[in-house]
Amino acid sequence: MARALRAAAGNAIGLFSRLQAPIPTLRASSTSQPLDQVAGSLWNLGRLNHVAIAVPDLEKAAAFYKNILGAQVSEAVPLPEHGVSVVFVNLGNTKMELLHPLGRDSPIAGFLQKNKAGGMHHICIEVDNINAAVMDLKTKKIRSLSEEVKIGAHGKPVIFLHPKDCGGVLVELEQA
Repeated sequence: MARALRAAAGNAIGLFSRLQAPIPTLRASSTSQPLDQVAGSLWNLGRLNHVAIAVPDLEKAAAFYKNILGAQVSEAVPLPEHGVSVVFVNLGNTKMELLHPLGRDSPIAGFLQKNKAGGMHHICIEVDNINAAVMDLKTKKIRSLSEEVKIGAHGKPVIFLHPKDCGGVLVELEQA
């Protein structure tokens, strides 16, 4: 047991020293691609549009962000076509969406059955060409939760990417 602990400690120290090694400086040239552009792609990734939080009590959650944290908070907006009621929280550089189930068939109802206190449901990232993004991601074997793009809560085309293909995160792409 002591030998195993010493070996583990030695491995950890070796890893730590490698992490402290200087990182080589890379020079940017005028021909380099922007960080958010996929080489040879017909679409570009944009900014984080929002983080969606599933909440068991929409009124209580909205009051927390408005009254305790001082954020600008919208009225609840029912979106029956998506099975949710949404409150938008403006954070200046991005937004949060507080999601609450609207009906028993709501995808948020299932999420809250597994996560009683609520929690992060998805992130939304803007793209400049959602149709090109969908076609490109299909060729890269990234699954979506629907066959086609739909109109989202902001009135823009969206599609959700399967969390198993996105590092465990449900990712929504939205047309910028």
